[in-house]
This record gives sequence, structure tokens and C-alpha cells, in this order.
Amino acid sequence: MPTRHDIRNVAIVAHVDHGKTTLVDAMLKQAGAFAAHQLDSVDDRVMDSNDLEREKGITILAKNTAVKYHPKSGGDPITINIIDTPGHADFGGEVERGLSMVDAVVLLVDASEGPLPQTRFVLRKALAARMPVILCINKTDRPDSRIDEVVNETYDLFLDLDADEDQIEFPIVYACARDGVASLTKPEDGTVPPDSDSLEPFFTTLLETVPAPQYDEAAPLQAHVTNLDADNFLGRIALLRVEQGELKKGQTVAWIKRDGSISNVRISELMMTEALTRKPAEKAGPGDICAVAGIPEIMIGETLADPENPVALPLITVDEPAISMTVGTNTSPLVGRGGTGKGADNKAAVKDRKVTARQVKDRLERELIGNVSLRVLDTERPDAWEVQGRGELALAILVEQMRREGYELTVGKPQVVTKDVDGKVHEPIERITIDVPEEHMGAVTQLMGTRKGRMDNMSNHGSGWVRMEFIVPSRGLIGFRTEFLTNTRGTGIAHSIHEGHEPWFGELKTRNNGSLVADRAGAVTAFAMTNLQERGVLFVEPGTEVYEGMIVGENSRADDMDVNITKEKKLTNMRSSTADVSESLVPPRKLSLEQSLEFCRDDECVEVTPESVRIRKVNLDARTRARAASKAKHG
Repeated sequence: MPTRHDIRNVAIVAHVDHGKTTLVDAMLKQAGAFAAHQLDSVDDRVMDSNDLEREKGITILAKNTAVKYHPKSGGDPITINIIDTPGHADFGGEVERGLSMVDAVVLLVDASEGPLPQTRFVLRKALAARMPVILCINKTDRPDSRIDEVVNETYDLFLDLDADEDQIEFPIVYACARDGVASLTKPEDGTVPPDSDSLEPFFTTLLETVPAPQYDEAAPLQAHVTNLDADNFLGRIALLRVEQGELKKGQTVAWIKRDGSISNVRISELMMTEALTRKPAEKAGPGDICAVAGIPEIMIGETLADPENPVALPLITVDEPAISMTVGTNTSPLVGRGGTGKGADNKAAVKDRKVTARQVKDRLERELIGNVSLRVLDTERPDAWEVQGRGELALAILVEQMRREGYELTVGKPQVVTKDVDGKVHEPIERITIDVPEEHMGAVTQLMGTRKGRMDNMSNHGSGWVRMEFIVPSRGLIGFRTEFLTNTRGTGIAHSIHEGHEPWFGELKTRNNGSLVADRAGAVTAFAMTNLQERGVLFVEPGTEVYEGMIVGENSRADDMDVNITKEKKLTNMRSSTADVSESLVPPRKLSLEQSLEFCRDDECVEVTPESVRIRKVNLDARTRARAASKAKHG
């Protein structure tokens, strides 16, 4: 079959924070993607263009870039299309979509941490797609690097995932992506490869290992939509890989939709990626990754084909969602009233607030267009929807994005998505890998025991740290992270990955403490806080406006307590013997959106507005809650 030797398509996959985006930075710089005067002004992790990605330090969306590599031996330049994928399993839909665009993967593994759960996840997807793999051992300069052991662990992982002989004969590159250096010779632990000063060995290995796209000259046009973007002038942009035939600007093509229907559309604009920009192009051939405009309703997984002979490509499939939560309109007394809920300062901001059910539903439906791993289901209420995704983080990211766009929401406690197998309820389970100092091993084992986790593996590298693997129900990991970090004094590292479904594990009690609930509306006073802080940990500060049913702190006991946090000190003419005794306030615990979702119990939810995140009872009235609790207790 004819082959295009001027192009290579490769995805870079790895666990979170193993250096994918840093490696792509170095590739772009060394391949001449930036002019000399731009090099000093280019940001680190230039591919993480989303504000949330920069703040959290993780990749959320799969993105593509292209570098023109000029071989040192001479010859024509070769275009290397690179897909930078997320490392977090919650964004697995992005990984699966990225792999549908490429012919090989670079598996990046940290020289100290070795293969971790997400490494297993992304490698399993690559091996299932029968792709060749290049192993890149990154961060060889880490003082605690253990290169030989990590290479052996990676071989074990390949065998564990049933890789065939061709796949297990992979080339190994040793790199320090931060310094832009790679070598085929193993360096000493804790050192940068000494026999190289660039990524040249890495580029050479890419060209030798990644197969060039092959095509059939007689085949009709087939192009697969793998991603979507938007432009203020061009409207919706579809990113696609051309499998067969040629795509030209102005061409009329057959658009094969997800339901199998076919309609003819015209390609109004055709663009190809160079470095970080899209440039107009006249045509794209087999193996090219390009962007087209002119089809406003196109969706991921659909096919553009020859109008005379339309042949559809298979739809992109992703794993089933494991976690769900209810997202609805804001129903609190402070809806649409700004950060403090009073004053003229907030009136300007209120104009742009999106508080109606129609606006929330439109936004969720828009998210479905580009996010293949998300599902939105109707509930009994017209102003609330069940949103299902891979994990807590993916759903929290969606809520955070909506909040920044001006939406006010009520978000329920995350739940697991169960399914029936042979008449029995099965729930999702996770494989969690935990790295902790030896002295915290007992605390972690006890913590996992209360969450129905069973230990699957344990290893000690002799460095004072222990690695433990547990199989645990996904329910047990909701609210786990905060308690885990407290028990390990902030030193523990935990990563989990979906491992399938098992029969229902029974009741789990993960939060032992109750809530401190405001029993009336008003502004928080320092006087009331001083009297209440011995009852538990407070979440609010003086001056914050609260309402009846809002949770203002965590009780030190197991049951909920209604408190008056707006109580003021009585001012009289009588001088008290303790008048000059000053009380010191303990600083309140500020909860992020993720921590608030973790904190929730079944009868609680989170109110999310552009300015604040508040935890509240689903039922705000104290008497109604008391009657419901009594009814549940006495049947």
C-alpha cells in the first residue's frame, strides 16, 4: 500500500504529573516552532492553555500540536502531529479520543514513581488499539530515581496487560524533559543523560518506531471527527483525521451522523495545525490531522465521506460513567444576590447571572457536545438533572467552569452509578495506589478498612516509603482525600483508577461527625463564633451572611446541631468582671468546591455561585428536618 513518509501521528500518555506537557514544550522549542526572540517569552506548559489547567497543574483536555522536524541526515522535513492527553483517569474520554487520531504512543514514566494506576489505564487503551509503544523514562535527574527498577516494573505491567511479543519489544528513551535532553543510553540514577544535549535521540526513535500512515489510492474519502472547538468568526470547528482520500477547501462532502442519516455539506474553511496556531490550507491527505468549519451541528465520532460512496467509520466508544451527582438551579434564599447578598455593589454583577433552569439545561447540553464521557439524565424535578461522569474530579471541574461563567447551581452529594448483573446490584470499584511514609502505614490501613477496602499488594523500596494497593468501592473514596491527607500529615500520595464492578459492599459510614447548622438568617458575629468554636470547626468568618439551614461548621459529635451564629453581645451600662478579657478566634476552615462535595452527607448539598461555595441542608426548615428524622427512626 502507498505510504506517506512525510508525516507521523503520535500521542503522549502518562500518569498525572510525569511530565507529558513539559516534554511537548521541549519538542516544540527544539523543532523550531518558536522564533529566537520568542523563546524567552514562551510560558512553561504552553499546551495547558485552560485557566483551570494552569491553576491545578494538570491537563484536562486533549490537545494537538504539530512540529516540523528536519532530519540531521538531510532530506525533506517531517511533520510530527503530537496529541497531549490528560493523565487523570477521570478524563479518560479525552485519552480514548486522542488515541483514535494516532498510530503509536509514547508512554512516559517517572524515573522515581514508576508505573502508577493511570499509567496502567492509558497503556491498556493503547495496547487494546494494537499500537506500538515507545517507553520514555523521564525525570532521570531526580535524586530518588531508580531507573532499572522502573524499567522492570514497566515490563511487568506490559505482561500483566497481556501485551504480545511485538508490543513488548519496545525501544526505551531516557530523558530529562525539563532540560530538553534525551538519550538511548541509561544514565546513572539521579543524573541528566551525559551523552546528549538535545532531544535528537528521541526524535530519531519516534521516526523509526511510529508507522507512517498507509492508504488506498482508490478508496473514497473518509475523515473521522475526533474533537470540537469553537471560533467567534467561523462557528463550530471540527478536528478530524483523514483516513482515506483527500479533503479540500470548498469541497462538498457527505456528513454521516451518529444516527446513520447522511446529508451533503460544504467545507467553508480548512486549517492545519503548525505549532500552536491553525493556518489556512487548501487540502489535507491521508494521515493528516486538520480542522474544518462550515458544519454547525457536527458531533464527535461522526464521519465526513465521499458523496458518491459514503462509508462510515466506527463511532468512538468510551468507558461507562461511575459517579453521578444532581445539578440544578440555585434554590437558596440568597439566589442572585451576589457575594454578600446585600448592597448596591453587586447589582452590576447580578445582570450577568444565569439562574434559570433553561440556562442551566442549555449549558449542560452544550457540554455534551465536546465531552464524550459525560451523560445528562432528567430527574423528577424540572429544574435538576443527573450528571454522570468518570469521577468526582471530572464533575467538579464541570461545576467550577459553570460557576466561572456566571451560573448559580445547587449540586448534590456525589453518588455511584450502579448496575444490575443477574438480578444483583453491582457497584463500581477502584484500584487505589497509596505511597506513604512507613510511620503512617497503620493509619492508612485502618482508614481503608472502614471504607471496605481490601489490600491487594504492598511493597517497600527501602527508602522509608511504603506502596500499598487496595481494591475499594468507589463509594468509599468519596470524601476520602481530605481525611487521608489529615491522617498522613499531608505527606501521602494516592491515585485511583476504575477497576470494574463487584456486588454491593453494604453500608459504609465514612463521615463520623455531624454538622453545625444555622437556625436563622443574619450576619455571622465574632461573639457567636467565640462561643461556638469549642463545639467544632467553623467554616465561616465574621460578617458572612447566612440563612436557616446553611451549614456553618463541623460538629465535634456525630449528630447535627442547630446553632445561632448571628447572636450579638448585649451592650449595657454595667461593667462585667470579664469585660477586658479578649477572646481569640480560631481561623475558619475554608473549603474548596471539591472539599465541599466530599464533606456532604445524603441530606446535604452544595450551593455554588460565582463568588462563594456554601454547604446547606437539602431541607432548610429545622422542624421539617426533625420530623423527617423522627419518622425515619421510628419507621
